[in-house]
Amino acid sequence: MASNESNEAGRQAPIDYIPRITAQYSGMGYGEYQWVHSEDPPAWTPVDKPLSQSRVGLIATGGIYASGQTAFHFRDDSTYRAIPTDVDVSTLRTAHFAYDQTDARKDINVVFPIESLRALVNDGTIGELGPNGYTIMGGIYSTRRVIEDVIPELVQRCLDDDLDVVLLVPV
Repeated sequence: MASNESNEAGRQAPIDYIPRITAQYSGMGYGEYQWVHSEDPPAWTPVDKPLSQSRVGLIATGGIYASGQTAFHFRDDSTYRAIPTDVDVSTLRTAHFAYDQTDARKDINVVFPIESLRALVNDGTIGELGPNGYTIMGGIYSTRRVIEDVIPELVQRCLDDDLDVVLLVPV
């Protein structure tokens, strides 16, 4: 079944993203993409208090930025944007080369679920939000730059924001 066909339940078939991303990078003039293979399992830190008492952060890879901020550019942009968690969602935009942004432009919450997180604060499910959500443009070709530059900067921002838990939202 092609990726644009529907299955019996009327849902779009899963996208075979590895060949799709490989083709996109090739079309941008990059060599064959080298997928990251880690010998070690990811670090895990257990949550030591209830979510209802926790300060929650948000990191999303959908290329979200607020009006007035610089849009992400499409060639290996490894910068990030800090978006205040009290932002007016009507000012949020997307710029990303690797996904169809149609739905994100209709409802930014599909890639940056800030209104859902606010509702969870309002009903007491989570204690509070950190002062900012952070966004990057996923699909950064250079894994070295992600590991050496992007991740340490975002970790430091999360530590500075005194976050207990971070929700990661990939696209």
